[in-house]
Amino acid sequence: MSDIAAAARRMPLVGILGWQDVRQRYRRSALGPLWLTISMGVMIATIGIVFGSLFNSPMTEFLPSLASGIILWGFISTVISEGCTSFIASDAIIRQLPIPLFVHVLRMAWRNVIILGHNLLILPIVFIAVGKSVHPVLFVSILGFALLVVNLLWMALILGAACARFRDLSQIVGSVLQVIFYLTPIMWLPQSLPAKVSAYLLDFNPAYHLLEIVRAPLLGHPPSAMNWTISGALAIAGWTVAVLFYGRFRRRIAYWL
Repeated sequence: MSDIAAAARRMPLVGILGWQDVRQRYRRSALGPLWLTISMGVMIATIGIVFGSLFNSPMTEFLPSLASGIILWGFISTVISEGCTSFIASDAIIRQLPIPLFVHVLRMAWRNVIILGHNLLILPIVFIAVGKSVHPVLFVSILGFALLVVNLLWMALILGAACARFRDLSQIVGSVLQVIFYLTPIMWLPQSLPAKVSAYLLDFNPAYHLLEIVRAPLLGHPPSAMNWTISGALAIAGWTVAVLFYGRFRRRIAYWL
């Protein structure tokens, strides 16, 4: 807990390191991270046309759901994947500077929040293209996003420490994320499933609830009580496990690296 609290007090350092990562990654690039936005926009338009026709879904409903789902899933999957290597990628700093280890997890998360901000520019374009209006419930997505980040941080913390010891674990996480992507209503609408199948595939899918607390307000619908309850329970249970796990193995991470 002292390491996490010390990292929270160094948020200016986290902000500087996150901006530096983005600038270094896209150095000498004319558009920088906007290249990711352009490629994601092309992908959303292509998938929207193809799958919208296959599922016979109205574009006014399917395309905004698809766009918001892909953008948010890109953020979620990237934070989890890069969380696996958050300590490994910072091994030189960890071995040389006595800064809290959780700083490197926050740095990775902030870097991806910046990239998410660029990708969100796609949504207004999609809404205008399909003639979808904006509902005031949109602002609820801010609370949902905060809860989503809280959940992603404990996942990244556990996976970062575990992958520092077992390097093959990151490959397993990548495969699991691929499976979860197809089981979560991102490229298809939840109402396209039969009622019995939907009860199992959605209600028992934590990724769906974490996605929905942000996506539903963006689309003009308040998240359900189940979405909030499961997401909140995940945050409490996850951080309890993360603190115990991190407290047990934190001192060994530098040696594993």
